[in-house]
Amino acid sequence: MTKKQKKTLKRIIAAAVLTVLLALLFHFVELPWFVQLVLWLVPYLVIGHDVLRKAFMGIKNGEVFDENFLMAVATVGAIGCGEYAEGVAVMLFYQIGELFQSYAVGKSRSSITALMDIRPDSANLEAGDGSVSVVDPDDVPIGATIVVKPGEKIPLDGVVLTGESTLNTAALTGESRPRTVRPGDEVISGCVNADGVLRIQTTKIYGESTVAKILDLVENSSLKKAPVENFITKFARYYTPAVCFGALVLAVVPPLLLGNWLDWIMRALTFLVISCPCALVISIPLTFFGGIGGASKCGILVKGGNYLEALSKTGVAVFDKTGTLTKGVFKVTHTTPADGVTEADLLESAALAESFSNHPISKSLREACPGLDAKRASDAQEIAGHGVKTQVDGRTVLAGNARLMESEHIDYTAAEGAGTIVYVARDGRFLGSILISDEEKPTAGTAMQGLQAQGVRTVMLTGDAPAVAELVAKDLGIDEVHAGLLPADKVAWVEKLLAQKPEKKELAFVGDGINDAPVLMRADIGIAMGALGSDAAIEAADIVLMDDDPAKISLAMRISRKCMRIVYQNIVFALAVKALCLILSALGITNMWWGVFADVGVMILAVLNATRMLNVKEYR
Repeated sequence: MTKKQKKTLKRIIAAAVLTVLLALLFHFVELPWFVQLVLWLVPYLVIGHDVLRKAFMGIKNGEVFDENFLMAVATVGAIGCGEYAEGVAVMLFYQIGELFQSYAVGKSRSSITALMDIRPDSANLEAGDGSVSVVDPDDVPIGATIVVKPGEKIPLDGVVLTGESTLNTAALTGESRPRTVRPGDEVISGCVNADGVLRIQTTKIYGESTVAKILDLVENSSLKKAPVENFITKFARYYTPAVCFGALVLAVVPPLLLGNWLDWIMRALTFLVISCPCALVISIPLTFFGGIGGASKCGILVKGGNYLEALSKTGVAVFDKTGTLTKGVFKVTHTTPADGVTEADLLESAALAESFSNHPISKSLREACPGLDAKRASDAQEIAGHGVKTQVDGRTVLAGNARLMESEHIDYTAAEGAGTIVYVARDGRFLGSILISDEEKPTAGTAMQGLQAQGVRTVMLTGDAPAVAELVAKDLGIDEVHAGLLPADKVAWVEKLLAQKPEKKELAFVGDGINDAPVLMRADIGIAMGALGSDAAIEAADIVLMDDDPAKISLAMRISRKCMRIVYQNIVFALAVKALCLILSALGITNMWWGVFADVGVMILAVLNATRMLNVKEYR
């Protein structure tokens, strides 16, 4: 508990003890009404002084109709009507309910604020002479060398220069499995260095690092409210004045016609207590907060409650292939040189032509032909959806797909194979083809099964060759596949799928590359792979998977659907109970104790239901 919560608990205990003692006293001793009033005001003010103050400040600031105003009017009115014990009891139980919801919200918030532990406190900056000084991570520039000792958090993204170690990535990905890193490996901020000393060259400033972006996403997630949250806010804005007016009418009109003012005033006061919208105003945001927190524990960052609600309505899930459903780790598996061309010449020409690109296929070509002098290549021109045109030793080298050969009028020999085929030409002459294969992610098939079990149609859009795409789609059990697409073609296909999707269903797109950013933004829900995905894709996405595990998509959908079930359960339950009790109150069948149940009791039950979102184990 927080200090404030402990203070409230002490006030509740003190007021409860005084209430019991006074009830016993007045049961055995008859005292004048004014003495009873003074004595009952002691526990009332102990437990309710802050509610009275907030109600007064609300009236003073023009924000009259809130739960503090309702409680103040109801309890002061009850005491004014001589129902001293009921007035104190209503305020006491209201404060018990407030403490309970405060504790529940705090517990929910802790699931998100636990992520704040990934924020680095400092960085060990290495100077040119080898000395190390402790500085603020914000003061470390790109290209600097930092030293990370065992047990310390990696403060900035970078590349390992020296040292070997294992990294604990649980705070970022939700997975406890450590990751081994060696010189040349990329590391991201927020991971904990488990054993060896690492020297890391920074590649981003702190404000652009992974940990800073994650913290920004989490801290701002509560600002993007779901449509149902906005509805509840608007509902409460009109509902509270309406029930206050209804209580006023109930207190004035019937007694003018039928008499018995005291009875009708008590009915009106009970009406006010019952009508308090706490159960909805508290439990609905708490449910979304718990959903976002539970997802974050699983390595799924949801940028707002609106995206969590949209995800629950997903009817179509569209996937990129490379880096999303496959590892994006390509290897040269076969070469087919043209007549008069050696395999070494073919690989060397392709590797030099691709030396300026960071695409996984380009990296695989360079790995297949190490030790080349990149200075031999210049004037590289990347042709979207086709390949590259580069000057190598003063000669024009083309490396790309069949479309590139055709657009440059190269007479080439078509090749086949389960993978990506790179055709190479030099000065207009065809040099041969290279087959590069990717590997499916282990959980990709499970992801498709999980989505289809939830009634979601799966589609794959890829720029890869149709033969490769069909093979992967068949192996994973994907419903529909479209291959050989340019980035603009993917957007066009998403437009078609959006037009075809069932009414009231949403379309989610899952991707990882910079060329996926336009599609991520166009889809109803954009989901990006966060571990190795591009910054542009992560920025454009609504949901980020921190460990690039496609199985987390169906997990995120289960979390979102459970969240919405709880939201609608609480709405129906709270409104049904309140409507019934309000009718009974107007008929004089209920009393203040019914009011306490309809307000505090319903709120506690709704909050308990909302806290089910914190049960992360259920999602695993």
